[in-house]
Amino acid sequence: MRHEWEITSVTDAARARITTARLAAALGVAPLPRTRLAVALSARLRQCLTKGGTWRLTLSTTGSDAGEHLLRAEVDAVPPAGEPPWETAVPCPDADGAVRAGAGGDDPDLLAEALLGADEDTAVVLDRLGEQEDLVAFHREELHQTNQGVLALHAELDAAGRAQREAFAAERAARQEAENARRRLTFLADASAVLTASLNHEEIVRRLPELLVPRYARRVDVWLFDTDGDHERPPAPHPAAAVRAARTGRPQYAADHPGGLPGVDDHPPSALDPTRPLLCVPLPTRRAPLGVLTLAPPQERWDPDDAVMLIELTRRASIALDHARRFEHNRDIAETLQRALLTELPTRPGLRLAARYLPATYGLNIGGDWYDAFRQPDGGLITVIGDVTGHGLHAAVMMSQLRTALRAYAVDGGTPGQLLTRLHKFLHHLQPDLYATAVIARFHPDEAVLTWAAAGHPPPVLRTPDGRVHVLDARPGAMLGIPLRQQIQDHRVPLPPGATLALYTDGLVERRAQGIDPGIARLAAALARFGSAELEADLEGAADRILDPLLSDSERDDDVCLLLCHVTGGAAAG
Repeated sequence: MRHEWEITSVTDAARARITTARLAAALGVAPLPRTRLAVALSARLRQCLTKGGTWRLTLSTTGSDAGEHLLRAEVDAVPPAGEPPWETAVPCPDADGAVRAGAGGDDPDLLAEALLGADEDTAVVLDRLGEQEDLVAFHREELHQTNQGVLALHAELDAAGRAQREAFAAERAARQEAENARRRLTFLADASAVLTASLNHEEIVRRLPELLVPRYARRVDVWLFDTDGDHERPPAPHPAAAVRAARTGRPQYAADHPGGLPGVDDHPPSALDPTRPLLCVPLPTRRAPLGVLTLAPPQERWDPDDAVMLIELTRRASIALDHARRFEHNRDIAETLQRALLTELPTRPGLRLAARYLPATYGLNIGGDWYDAFRQPDGGLITVIGDVTGHGLHAAVMMSQLRTALRAYAVDGGTPGQLLTRLHKFLHHLQPDLYATAVIARFHPDEAVLTWAAAGHPPPVLRTPDGRVHVLDARPGAMLGIPLRQQIQDHRVPLPPGATLALYTDGLVERRAQGIDPGIARLAAALARFGSAELEADLEGAADRILDPLLSDSERDDDVCLLLCHVTGGAAAG
């Protein structure tokens, strides 16, 4: 089938469109393709009429490679303008309907029927378009809901992200706070150990600034109340906040702004240092404050937690200072008592004595060592050196009682062994839980023999005139006062003129890392280096020259006693 129309006007174009719609309907073209064909043809014909001239519309049916029939429409200029014709095609299932469509010609009824069919097609298309619009509206609503869900999900994710970031920030803050607390506790523990390690209050005062500057304070001032009583120099001025802290016993903060520190009273800035805040903390004790610690902050102000830590450190420093002062007081009393009880050495022709007593300088280890020398009624001279276990005032008092008891026993006579035996019974009866060691040596002008006895004490060292040194380590008795019945034996050795006997306490020879034997060997070597003439000429100087090398490596954590007994060459026996 093939039909052609020449179109020069709008009427021709309308007739051609109507005929095309009627023919497409007759060929069984579906409404939607038929409408698309009519709309596309109308648009093309409008373009052609706009350009003017004569145009030819050709409708034909052809077969396709797939075996179906196509209704093909072509529009071309008359005569051809050299451009390819416009064409489109739609499937037409009923190719025989073309005869029926062509037989109608321009019958008005057929034309009306075609227009009605076109309207029906348009209605179908509109219905389809309505369905598509409903479908589009449904999808639009669905898309809107999806967008709302996505937005809500984004909001939830954003809220979860914020919550996670806040949790991370809180965790970091808590971790930082924990680290700061650990740092403060570590510093407080370390500083407390440093302060309590010393029993010298001046050293504690010196160490406080070393611990706090520059980490927690720019400047540290320690005001101890009794130090201002020194009449050699006027007392230093102190901030008003420090004076108030001393009076009230409460920490004071002086600055041009509130400190906001827990347990601390705020005050105006100090007239002595108005440009810098000051924290004045009393040094409390059970009775009254020892003084006031005044601190200047390392920066503009203190962190409240650092201030709490500094107040606690001040409290611990006050306890350390109080303990140190008590220790120094007790040590001074013990040393005074000890020195008061140490006898003045007697003089006797043919025998020279030299003694040294050095109190302990480390710890409260003073008061247990003593030496003594006195005459017996028969003309003998008793020399003794001893050591009471324990230290401090109790040991010093016990030492004085032993010294007095020994002198009382010696008045009735007796050998060194007998005196130590009686002293052992006395101590065990008087103080069952206290022990002592001692060595007694007896010199008699009618005997060229040294009689001695020891009870748990380091052995005497004897230098003979030929320069040889002997450690008198014959079997000693046990310590005095132990729960054991014992009879302490006497020992006798020749004592020619020029001989020198050294009695001493363990503080001279004993070292923690070495024991006592190497120290005794060093003492013997030191004594051997002297000549008899040197010992006879300057026994006091010899005592000092023995102590210096032997104590060079000592921490002096115990008393030291040394008693040198030199038999002069002018005496036949003593």
